[in-house]
Amino acid sequence: MSFEKNKYIVIRNILSKDIVDLAHRYIMRKKQVYDLLVDNKIVSPVTNYNYWSSPDPQVANAHYSSYGDVLIDTLLENLKPKIEKKTDLELIENYTFTRIYKNGNKLTRHIDRDSCEISGTLNLGGDNWSIFLDPTGGRNKEGISIDLNPGDILIYKGSELEHWRETFTGKSCVQSFFHYHDKNGKLKNKARYDDRKMLGIPMCSGVKMI
Repeated sequence: MSFEKNKYIVIRNILSKDIVDLAHRYIMRKKQVYDLLVDNKIVSPVTNYNYWSSPDPQVANAHYSSYGDVLIDTLLENLKPKIEKKTDLELIENYTFTRIYKNGNKLTRHIDRDSCEISGTLNLGGDNWSIFLDPTGGRNKEGISIDLNPGDILIYKGSELEHWRETFTGKSCVQSFFHYHDKNGKLKNKARYDDRKMLGIPMCSGVKMI
């Protein structure tokens, strides 16, 4: 399948089972730590344990969401060569975003901001939950359904293709989103790391590129 022609591609087993299991346990434990610290008023709800505003702007009642986690941002960098090989693009790292979804969650149909020109959703475990894409530019109301196993990643043009998920009927699902831009594309003059100084820095930190 040609990424340029179809605007999306699935890469199976981009992460080994051991790494997927480690990342899944890490995110679930990070949520537990976050809950404990917030419940005991040790940290505010927006910290390096949870980098996003509350509620999550796309999934209002998501179980947990985290922008720019250090481990996941490191995977953004480490997986880039494999993704470049499959897409035939030179990519610049921007940011990651991770969610733990729970029963009843729904991801509304949307396109992403410019920093998500080339996006990926990586399955890190839990119950199966299909993602839908519309490669036709809004003409296909039903979209195409894609299922990912743990360790699989869907790469797509996130700022161009509408994508969404229907109501989740499982118990828990962990997905990490990887965002890049094309080094030689329309955003070639955009700063890397989503205007942060380095990967792993919270959005709310105020630490910008220098």
